Amino acid sequence: MEFIPYGRQSIDEQDIAAVIAVLRSDWLTTGPAVTEFEAALEDAVGAPAAVMNSGTSALHCAYRAAEVGPGDEVITTPLTFVATAAAAMHLGATVRFCDVSDDTLNLDPDQVKSAVTPRTRVVAAVDFAGHPAELEPLRQVAHASDAVFLEDASHAIGARYQGRLIGSIADLTTFSFHPVKTVTTAEGGAVASPDPALLEGARRFRNHGLVRDRRLMQRPDEGDWHQEVHAIGLNYRMPDVLAALGTSQLRKLSRFVARRAELVARYRRLLADVDGIRVPAQRDDVEPAWHLCAIRVLEGRRRHVFDAMRAAGIGVQVHYLPVHLHPVFVDAGYTTGSCPVAERAYTELLSLPLYPDLTDAQQDRVVTELATALA
Repeated sequence: MEFIPYGRQSIDEQDIAAVIAVLRSDWLTTGPAVTEFEAALEDAVGAPAAVMNSGTSALHCAYRAAEVGPGDEVITTPLTFVATAAAAMHLGATVRFCDVSDDTLNLDPDQVKSAVTPRTRVVAAVDFAGHPAELEPLRQVAHASDAVFLEDASHAIGARYQGRLIGSIADLTTFSFHPVKTVTTAEGGAVASPDPALLEGARRFRNHGLVRDRRLMQRPDEGDWHQEVHAIGLNYRMPDVLAALGTSQLRKLSRFVARRAELVARYRRLLADVDGIRVPAQRDDVEPAWHLCAIRVLEGRRRHVFDAMRAAGIGVQVHYLPVHLHPVFVDAGYTTGSCPVAERAYTELLSLPLYPDLTDAQQDRVVTELATALA
């Protein structure tokens, strides 16, 4: 029986050739392939970008660029991977979780407005499943409080909000290039920003905090070897091998996004008459880049359906346990019941297989097994 995963990379011979070319070159890291990938990424997201070695490191760099530190608060959604919160906590910030809207499962601007305090340094939205959050209302709430607006678009490269590319709207936008994402570099991430100062802060933090611009040096008359560290950073650099893969993948971005949208639309049609589920919502002002097809299984049957689908060789998954319910957060005083919409959604969510190489026949099998599990 063929196993159908919930997500997987789509690699072709052009991707393989791009990686091999770098392996045969003189540059394996911090070379021209990184520069080329960043230029291609700027075209894809509508703002200058700096690439990192993971989506998590991109978040860490973005929060550092926003000068998050001890005593600051970061407001975000609980319905995300833990890194969205953890990266801010590594810098000493306190995370405040706000609930989500029931249709898109994205951060609710009204909840954020009520949660803002004078200590709020960043409002961090997440584009759940690839459906853009309510970016303009959230941006307005953040800026009214002199906070930085950050968009975790790990799911949403290639999406649009009110006609604008994701990556060109928020003060800082982060991306992930994990193999199950729309484009992959194996592991990788990026920070994009229309603000040169914020982007430079992210760039510097990813490379040990090194300063090589003589105009900024305290000892500019040293020799050509000279470089300085003015603030400590970390090594979050992306190797050229992975950057070359990313550039090759970006050439297929529009095709990948279109096929994912086609598959989600087809799921909606095929599941229209299936009782006991809710299909993903889509608001009129967005063009999602669907990373997940996260349906909701009603009436307390999610565990039964999950087990039945896995037994039938369908690799469904659940995204996500709300961050504040992880034991490390419970131990820190976060409580069940604080985000009831997200918590209820978690008990229902089930991600169906979704990736560009998924065939119609495989999708038909997924739907058949789902209907059988629900019968």
